[in-house]
Order: sequence, then structure tokens, then C-alpha cells
Amino acid sequence: MICDESKLDEASSIGTPDLVVEILSTGNNRKELKVKYKIYEESGVKEYWVIHPNEQTLQIYTLKEGHYHPSRLFVSGDVVHSSCIAGFSLNLEEIFEG
Repeated sequence: MICDESKLDEASSIGTPDLVVEILSTGNNRKELKVKYKIYEESGVKEYWVIHPNEQTLQIYTLKEGHYHPSRLFVSGDVVHSSCIAGFSLNLEEIFEG
């Protein structure tokens, strides 16, 4: 997701997204996640959300001074907020229903 309109042109986006949300599947492995984590951190992605649907959890990594800092582990029923999208909140119970 790109929140800074100066990163958009008519054809696509320019630069790094502000927020990346990854929904894990059975095909994801630790090595793959470590590589993506490092790439997003080095690229300056402000927030990296990792959702584990089977465990019904969310971990948010927030970029501060060039390094990611993890949130606590959020679970179904928690309401989470983005630090890079003003006013955005998400009730995880709605995501993990059904």
C-alpha cells in the first residue's frame, strides 16, 4: 500500500510501499520470510504485517531508525492500528471469521 501520493504516477508506483501485508500459507517457509523481512527493512517499508491465518495471529514490524521493531503478538478479537495510515484500524476478529 502506498500512502504518499507523490510516489504514484499514471502507470504505477514509484519507490517503496509504506505498508506490506503478508498472509502466510502452508507454502511459506522461514528462509523465505527472513529474506523478505530483510528486503523490506532495507528498502524502507514503514510497516510489515505478517498474518498467520491458521494460528489467527498478526505480528506488526514497524521501521524505526532503519530497523524493524516487532509488536506484541495480536490475536483474534484485538483491534490493531497502523502507524503509517492515519485513522486506519482493523478488528482481527472480522478477518479470522469463518
